[in-house]
Amino acid sequence: MPGDAVALARFLIGVTVVSASEDGRTSARIVETEAYLPGDAAAHSFRGPTARNRSLFLSRGHAYVYFIYGNHYCLNVSADRAGVGAGVLLRAGEPLEGKEIMRVRRGAVADEDLLRGPGRLAQALGIGRSHDGLDLCAAGPLWLASGSGAEAEIGVSRRIGLSKEIERPLRFFDRHSRVVSGPKRLR
Repeated sequence: MPGDAVALARFLIGVTVVSASEDGRTSARIVETEAYLPGDAAAHSFRGPTARNRSLFLSRGHAYVYFIYGNHYCLNVSADRAGVGAGVLLRAGEPLEGKEIMRVRRGAVADEDLLRGPGRLAQALGIGRSHDGLDLCAAGPLWLASGSGAEAEIGVSRRIGLSKEIERPLRFFDRHSRVVSGPKRLR
């Protein structure tokens, strides 16, 4: 796994994220990510470790799951060595396995919207606070499987939905995916 947030954000495009739960197994091909670097004012790690963000400070490859806007979980992958707060937000994915389970979790939405956006992705995969801190490179209820950005034509843009450091080109996406989130002008 690459050793910094930008390299990891690029690498994760095309990787499969897998979730196993009582409902069954679901998986998705990651098609959009955002990098959050050490010292980045937009990063949850900016002010240092807290009870909420401690997983961002684990060694690379751990899940950082947080609750946002009072109704969505989001999944990040820790992206540096232990003690350094950096991460990669998983923004969108293409369903591979367990599509019917995803539909139950997400309700009556178009296929393109099952995993478009970080909150939708987490909901469709059944990701919640109990996944926070898990090693995504080890066996367990949530893990990263095969693939890499080598198979995709990767686009780059500024990040989405931020009020700080918004112009930094730290959002990566598969240019050919129909489920990338955000405004079309950023694709």
